[in-house]
Amino acid sequence: MEITGSPSRTHGARTWWALLGFGAAVTVAAAIGGLGVQGTADEYASLRQPDWAPPSWLFGPVWTVLYALIAIAGWLVWRRVGFGPALYAWIAQLVLNAIWTPLFFGAGRYGLAFAEIVLMWLAIGVTVLLFQRISRPAAALMLPYWAWVAFAAALNFTIWRLNS
Repeated sequence: MEITGSPSRTHGARTWWALLGFGAAVTVAAAIGGLGVQGTADEYASLRQPDWAPPSWLFGPVWTVLYALIAIAGWLVWRRVGFGPALYAWIAQLVLNAIWTPLFFGAGRYGLAFAEIVLMWLAIGVTVLLFQRISRPAAALMLPYWAWVAFAAALNFTIWRLNS
């Protein structure tokens, strides 16, 4: 029987609170990305797009899943080693993630948004490599996100070229 307040109970509770913290971090990044950016679905629909562009309704569900995976991946690494270079890379890619939407939709700066998404893709790659050394499951959880950002970069580039 576990005694309330024992070190293992406190550590277990701390671990779950940390997971909520990682979830909050990605939620904040998503919210910052959307601050002041209204009508993204309408703007997206008004752009000249390639035939392979997904419908605007798909982005919400995809990003919801990806943000959950990103949070869990960061949490898994934190559980192993705490804060260090791997989580600093995780934070950097999350900051870049938050910046992209205002650049693309808020400012309409498609070329600058493309340059920024390339930096984000590279930062995700560094994060995956650093996570791989600590937790293979954490690195694997980042792979769908990395793939989606590669796809999004190609879409960003094509939209930039079609709408210049």
